[in-house]
Amino acid sequence: MATTSLSHAYRDTHLHYTHIVPLDFAAVEDLPESHTWTNTHAGGGGLHLPAAVPTIDLRSPSAAALVGDACREWGMFQVTNHGVPAGLVEEVEAHARRLFELPAEQKLKAVRAPNGATGYGVARISPFFTKLMWHEGFTIMAGSAVEHAKLLWPLHYQEFCDAMDNYKKKMKSLAYKLFLIILKSLGYDEDNQETSLLSASLNQSEGALQLNSYPSCPNPSRAIGLAPHTDSLLLTILHQNDTNGLQIFREGGVGWVPVTPLKGALVINVGDLMHILSNGCFPTVYHRVVPNETRRHRFSVAYFYGPPADSTVAPLAIVGRQFPRFRAVTVREYIGLKNKHLEKAIGLIKI
Repeated sequence: MATTSLSHAYRDTHLHYTHIVPLDFAAVEDLPESHTWTNTHAGGGGLHLPAAVPTIDLRSPSAAALVGDACREWGMFQVTNHGVPAGLVEEVEAHARRLFELPAEQKLKAVRAPNGATGYGVARISPFFTKLMWHEGFTIMAGSAVEHAKLLWPLHYQEFCDAMDNYKKKMKSLAYKLFLIILKSLGYDEDNQETSLLSASLNQSEGALQLNSYPSCPNPSRAIGLAPHTDSLLLTILHQNDTNGLQIFREGGVGWVPVTPLKGALVINVGDLMHILSNGCFPTVYHRVVPNETRRHRFSVAYFYGPPADSTVAPLAIVGRQFPRFRAVTVREYIGLKNKHLEKAIGLIKI
């Protein structure tokens, strides 16, 4: 039985941060040198406008086939009719806005510890880059919402915690539903033994919730909200407010493609562990966030879904029996590899 929590896995394989505390964005009039990226990395250059990321109605009879196609061709898609109440999504976004609009000194009461995985702080991938990102985040894992919310709102924390807990439950349910749809697209059914074992493992999953804030930027063409990266776990479910900024990288000379917010839709993207399970059939795609050119404040809420940290992930038999492309790896080991090597981690477990 799994004994290591996801939060412990991140804490035990933590990155060495030299800068934990986000900038006090409200106090800044000009883009600091510490946050100024070259034109090679900034959001303005090299953007193309090809076909949009697919949008799939989960009530459609062809949803499984469409999800499978989107996973193979894009590694990312948007879903509608997903069953998550709009009121709950709006409530969670409102709480995120309320949190990030607190004075800087108040937010620092819940700052993430140097060896911690939860709380307020910079993006986890920050140590891999020489410049800082125009971003502040708040990470929630098992039990951490209460711990940090009490520090922010000593007398009024319960409403925030209840909303986050309810949202995580809905996200976990939707993620599991999507996971089964994806397995079906690979040729599995729910009665398959391998599927049953995966399902049993995922029922123990806690997942992680990430609240993101990308404030209005004084020079958006020279800054990065979140640098290019892939997500580590199976699936990510993202709610973004009505402000542009998310982009996905497309091969073949296409470049960066915007993922336009659609009212009521959620963005789904394939993570590294799903890439491994599918034996490389589903790409884990680079994505980034650029500061909004209209200088609007962007908020998003990401739910990261994966098996418990002690679980082992390997290519599924139906796609990797004859020629597995990856060795088996525990979630904890892979998180450790990702925390040390970032985008090179996948290559380290290739056969």
